[in-house]
Parts: sequence; C-alpha cells; structure tokens
Amino acid sequence: MKSKFKIKGLDCANCASQLERAIQKLDGVESASISFMTEKMELEYDETRKEEIMKNVKKVIKKEEPDVTIQEL
Repeated sequence: MKSKFKIKGLDCANCASQLERAIQKLDGVESASISFMTEKMELEYDETRKEEIMKNVKKVIKKEEPDVTIQEL
C-alpha cells in the first residue's frame, strides 16, 4: 500500500535523506521517499501492518528529528 504524508520541520536535505534511510530499514516498509523541497513523504508498506508500521515510523522520526511532524494526506 502507498500513502503520502506532509512532513514539516525538516532542517535540510541531508536530514531528509538520513530519515529516509532509517525509515526504509523498518520491518514492513517496502520503500520510503522524502522530498525536502516539497515537504512530502511517500511510503510503501505492508497494509496488513499499517498501525504497527506507522507507530515505528513516528518513533524513528521522533528519535532522528524531534521537531518534525507528519500528517497523512
């Protein structure tokens, strides 16, 4: 399943890439793409585990970039 998110509070393009790599390593995430310029994240994941995956994505974001917020579009 693919979902798009508005991602706010990223400081730089490098931060976006680091976050993208960390999210891609999560179990159940097939792909993650973060655009610093458009402040959007596209996530492809196992839809049967959406709740668990989103909880883990938020944990990673909070750990790597505490000031970043995401909102599903």
